[in-house]
Amino acid sequence: MYIYLPIAEVSMHIGIIIGLGGGVGFLSGLFGVGGGFLMTPLLIFFGIPPAVAVSTEANQIVASSVSGVLAHMRRGNVDFKMGAILMAGGMIGSTLGVALFSFLRDIGQIDLVIQLSYVVFLGIIGALMLTESLRTIIRSRTPGAARGKLHQHNWLHGLPLKMRFRRSKLYISALLPLAIGAFVGVLAAIMGVGGGFIMVPAMIYLLGMPTSVVVGTSLFQIIFVTANVTLLQSIQTQTVDFLLAGLLLFGAVIGAQFGSRAGAVLRGEQLRGLLALLVLAVCVKIGYDLVVRPEDLLSVELVR
Repeated sequence: MYIYLPIAEVSMHIGIIIGLGGGVGFLSGLFGVGGGFLMTPLLIFFGIPPAVAVSTEANQIVASSVSGVLAHMRRGNVDFKMGAILMAGGMIGSTLGVALFSFLRDIGQIDLVIQLSYVVFLGIIGALMLTESLRTIIRSRTPGAARGKLHQHNWLHGLPLKMRFRRSKLYISALLPLAIGAFVGVLAAIMGVGGGFIMVPAMIYLLGMPTSVVVGTSLFQIIFVTANVTLLQSIQTQTVDFLLAGLLLFGAVIGAQFGSRAGAVLRGEQLRGLLALLVLAVCVKIGYDLVVRPEDLLSVELVR
């Protein structure tokens, strides 16, 4: 059965939409990521306008992150003080990001910027993840190999306005998590992602947070940042398709349950390696679409 998506202004089979949600939900449960950086490109591949794909995925991330935070709160794995600082930066960054999104849409360049952003960031993150996972696999097979530190102190830890974060056992400048939150907030507005694929490594390697509290704290700030993006996109650009988001979320909830079970079979470094290959494959596909000669050289876009 086909269903008309009023904001995207396209018709899609309801089974495809739920299947996309289920597939990305499975990968989210398998790899432990939000999946926004996979869902948005997939929506674009299936004909959803990039601007609508970005805004709609931000709305879906709000709902999917809430359940994750509740689970981590029950285990005590959320640093609310650190999360508040990250959230403050994220609110500033996402507000500026939506304003930039609106400007780029007005001048007709938003689709290009979205696709270029995915090529750059997925290429960098995928390459780093693949390198790190390969090193871990090689080190695990080398007897007596020394393990490096997760993070080292540098000039960033000497910034002013230091605060003590007892849950994370840190004493660092509040400016550092504020800047990280702002940067991820801009990405949330432009790319339609929660930013976990950048936020989590930054929290571990730059801030030096314990891995046990990183995911829960990241999800906590993601809720408020993506909610801000959804609200502003609804008001300023009218590109949030709530019908599409609801169907994707329905499929994602089901898929995540199966993915979490499958993830227990593979080791951590193997999961990271597979995820890196998947990220690089999406990056290559988007890059190919940018440079390949289109079938129709001319197109007409209706400006509302």
